[in-house]
Formats: sequence, structure tokens, C-alpha cells
Amino acid sequence: MDERDQLADRFEANRSHLRAVAYRMLGSVSEADDAVQESWLRLSRSKTDELENLRAWLTTVVARVSLDMLRSRKSRREEPLGAHLPEPIVSREDGVDPEHEALLADSVGLALLVVLEALTPAERLAFVLHDMFAVPFDEIAPIVGRSPTAARQLASRARRRVRAAPAPDVDLARQREVVDAFLAAARDGAFDALVALLDPDVVMRVDRDAGAPREFRGAPSVAEQVLTFARGAQFARPALVNGAAGFVVAPRGRPVAVAGFTVAGGRIVAMDVLADPARLRELDLTVLDE
Repeated sequence: MDERDQLADRFEANRSHLRAVAYRMLGSVSEADDAVQESWLRLSRSKTDELENLRAWLTTVVARVSLDMLRSRKSRREEPLGAHLPEPIVSREDGVDPEHEALLADSVGLALLVVLEALTPAERLAFVLHDMFAVPFDEIAPIVGRSPTAARQLASRARRRVRAAPAPDVDLARQREVVDAFLAAARDGAFDALVALLDPDVVMRVDRDAGAPREFRGAPSVAEQVLTFARGAQFARPALVNGAAGFVVAPRGRPVAVAGFTVAGGRIVAMDVLADPARLRELDLTVLDE
């Protein structure tokens, strides 16, 4: 085995870790894979005999690449800050695909990703690297061009935003009961039953096209919107969406929407619906495989 093959093997040993870092930074599996591929290209052009800790070096590189991608996304105004709906990871209801396990470790649900989308790129990087991967602030500081103290402050601001988000119920069976009841109420057109399943301050985000997702807030408003597309509920198939109870709407086997839920205290506090055909085509919808 020559030196390049050995380097490739060492890189592959770190791939799942790098994808996990990039997915938390970008909220997109496809973009995360692009960032990981770029980190390999940079590694292949570097003097590896000078690297004492390859994993740490690669983590820094993929973080820099992801930060550049985030900043480019914002500068092109592809979406307003905080309005982007993250790319969900869909798995069969009987368990998360092994390939997705590392991506979803630490309960990376849609609710957390939505909060991360609302952070500045520098805040997101500082929080992801330090709080999720235990990277010291001394190593984070050069990436964001700040002092270690300033990097610590970035992570602190991000942490406050994350802590303010509702904590999802951990009981997956209970989540499924609530989501199944929601589907039944939608199919029956039962407005009052829907309202009873929704938290009074529930928020529903619906991404139908390339523009910013539409938001609906409050149980009555969300219930009304759900009833407008209740016909699609008959085609809903149970799935895990970022490890939580959700469903895929697929009439005649053609996916038209993925719905992820955040259930807290036995009620739905957030619902994220991806119905943009272009973005749906990018998803790995293994849940539809028989």
C-alpha cells in the first residue's frame, strides 16, 4: 500500500465524523458531503508528515469550508437569515439507517437545526465545534478570526438561543401516538381535535419552493392550514425524520412532502414540512424502499 492509499484510508476512518460536523454546520446532507469532499482535496495537497493530529486538522478544515459555504449562502441572499428549512434525514420507522447514525447523534432534530439556522455563521461554528465536538476555543478562534474570549462569547450567545428552544419528548412511542392522532384528525377534518394536539404557541414552517418558508403560529392558525392539505394525509406513511416521529406523503409512491414534528409535553410544538420538489429530489428517502 503506497502513501496515498494509506492517507485515503485514514481519511475514510474520519469521514463519518466530518459529515457529522458539516451537517450540523450546514443543515444539508448534500452540502455536508461537498464540504467533506473539499476537505479531502485539501488534505491530498498538504504535507501530511507535518500533521500530528489528523482528525483535529480535518475537523478544522471541514469547519472552515462549511463556514465559507454558510457565508456565501447568506451573501447571495439565497434565503433570509433564520428562514431556511434544514434538509431532513428520513429513515424507516423501525430504525435509523446506519449511515445516518453519526449524523443524528446527540439528538440532532429539526428543532435544533432550525435554531442553528437562525444563528450567524460564526455563532453556529463556535457552538457546533465547542458544544458538540469539544473543540477548544483556542482552536476555534483562528477559524472565525476572533480572540478565544470572543469565540467563547459567540458560543455563549448561541447556547442561549438553543436552550430557549423546547426540549422534545424522548419517548419515541409517545411521539408516534401524538403524530398518529394528528394524522387521524387531519384525515377526518376534525379542527377541534387538531387544536387539542397542538401547543398553543405551535409554529408550522412550510417550504414549498425556492423562496423563504411560510410560517404559521398558534394552534388555531396551524389547524386551519393543516385542513387545507388534509387530503394528502391519506397518503402519509410513517417515518423517522431526524430520529423523531414524522411522515412522508407519497401518493402512488411519489414523495410530495416530508413532515417532521417536535413533540414536547405530549403536544406538537413545531411542525416542519418540506414540499419543494427540487429539494425533495435531493433527499435519500430510504423509508420508501420496500
